[in-house]
This record gives sequence, structure tokens and C-alpha cells, in this order.
Amino acid sequence: MHRHQSASSMRSLWAAFAMLAVLGGCASTPSPEKGVPVEERTPSTDTAGAATAGTTGSAVAGSAASANPLKDPRNVLSKRSVYFDFDRYDVKDEYKPLIEAHGKYLQSNRSAKMTIQGNADERGSREYNIALGQRRADTVKRMMQLYGASDTQIETVSFGKEKPRNTGHDEAAWAENRRDDIVYAGE
Repeated sequence: MHRHQSASSMRSLWAAFAMLAVLGGCASTPSPEKGVPVEERTPSTDTAGAATAGTTGSAVAGSAASANPLKDPRNVLSKRSVYFDFDRYDVKDEYKPLIEAHGKYLQSNRSAKMTIQGNADERGSREYNIALGQRRADTVKRMMQLYGASDTQIETVSFGKEKPRNTGHDEAAWAENRRDDIVYAGE
């Protein structure tokens, strides 16, 4: 009997492990990030096409936003800008969860496509800023690919200093202009 009890205990133990594995698989579904330190910035209307995210009318905010995580303001996927330090193209830690969320979204939605638009502030030559904006966009693209996005889902383009979000000439304005904007196809 001792041998029968031991085999029965092992089967129960394996059944428990199997159940935990199944439940663990359910827990891996991405959920909206809470407390992600990403600033919400409203683009100005004179930035034609560079920042079109979240510009739908408020009348459809209820049902459309909940059906599409890209438009739900409570979801990290609705955040579309990554900001950089002066003359840098390395991603700050505070924007890594945002990039991860978009990379995983693309991984699970293979038909989705986006453009990452690199931008720079007004300081520096046109050529230098075009190159810097491109390095910024390419860096974010590579990070999204690490999280499962495919190369064919992401295009990169640099506007350099040609599409400022803020037309001021001080550090506050320049900080808003040193960014990548994420624009999904069809938006």
C-alpha cells in the first residue's frame, strides 16, 4: 500500500504542476503598465502628420478606446513619444516599458505596421540633425525588435529639426523636440 500511496501522491503532484503551468500561461497576457513614468504631451496642431496619435473625437472615446488599446488613454500603448537628452540617442530607462509594450503589441499583431519618426531640436546643422533623428528612430526600432516586432513592421524616418513640436527657442522647447514619434499605419 505504501507504494500505491506514493504513486498516487506523485500523480497529484504532477497534476498540480500541470495546473500551475496552465495558469502561468494565462498570466503572461500583457496588461497595461501602471505607473509608467511617461509624460503625456499634447502635440500642437501645426505639426502636420508628425503626431497624430490620440486625436480622435471625444464622442467615440468610450467604446472605440476600449476596443483598441492603441487609443485607450489608460493603456501604455496610447503613449507615442520617446524623448531624448541633448545630442543623445540612447533610450532613457523611463521609456523602456513604452517601447517594450509597442514591440510586444507588434509581435502579437503581425499585420500592424508603424513608422518611427526621429526628431531633433533646432541646434546643429540640418545634416547633423537628420542623422541624429535617424539614429534615434533606429535605436527604438532595434529595441522593439528585441521584444518581438519584425523588421517589416517598422519603418524609420528622420525629420531632423524640420518638424518641431514646440517652436520656442529655449531648453523647454528643445526638450519637447528631441523625440521619436510612433505612428501606426492607418492613423
